[in-house]
Amino acid sequence: MKLHTIDTGFFKLDGGAMFGVVPKSIWQKTNPADSNNLCTWAMRCLLIEEGDRLILVDTGIGNKQSEKFFSHYYLHGDASLDKCLLAKGFHRNDITDVFLTHLHFDHVGGAVERNGDNLHPAFKNAIYWSNPQHWDWAVNPNEREKASFLKENILPIQESGQLQFIDAEDGISFSSEMKIRFAYGHTDAMMLPQINYKGRQLLYMADLLPSVGHLPLPYVMAYDMFPMKTLEERNQYWQEAVDNEYVLYLEHDPVNECCTVQATDKGIRVKDTFRLDEL
Repeated sequence: MKLHTIDTGFFKLDGGAMFGVVPKSIWQKTNPADSNNLCTWAMRCLLIEEGDRLILVDTGIGNKQSEKFFSHYYLHGDASLDKCLLAKGFHRNDITDVFLTHLHFDHVGGAVERNGDNLHPAFKNAIYWSNPQHWDWAVNPNEREKASFLKENILPIQESGQLQFIDAEDGISFSSEMKIRFAYGHTDAMMLPQINYKGRQLLYMADLLPSVGHLPLPYVMAYDMFPMKTLEERNQYWQEAVDNEYVLYLEHDPVNECCTVQATDKGIRVKDTFRLDEL
């Protein structure tokens, strides 16, 4: 098995929304904001080579939305999904599986592409994986989360016949070296891949832990649908990560790809940060 970091560029989101009830005077020490109170975030995906499968976890924001849409998020950086795949020696047509942690636009936007007026899956040879509980949540969204679930990112996957579902059962096997964990606070039935890699357990954090700056337990995003559930899940996963020395793979941290955590007098905090290829 080989794991590869796939960078798809950076975008900006409001710092207050990203840190919820935490005052700016505190969170700006780790994630400084610009003059509009916007902080930079990565859209870092993961590529897994396992046997004859090439599994892409999440796809970034994509490029098919309108100029007005993108103007809200200040996309920047030279990286793109295709350029990063090419640098690793792959093409999007080589992808056998697209694993979607959840269907918010910054995680699934690159899964569908536009050709004129037509929308179709960007990975024509891949199976797309979600779970029925989250899929139903996304295609029948509540008013608060509706702006994050864009039908043009989601419905073409199902219409193509390339969509398959995974049971929403914590710890279910996806491959010989990968099992799926679940979290329900950020959005309903978000999936977190846990991978046995080089004798370590690597947990893909998606939006349960956006960045190292979010490690203190109360640092829950205002975007989370069920913040008390997030708090409960973070407490459980953080302790598990300490006890088992997990490697945490960070999708949105603008600087750090991976970290480990440790117990301190102030609670669970970062121990080490490093690149995936340093494992």
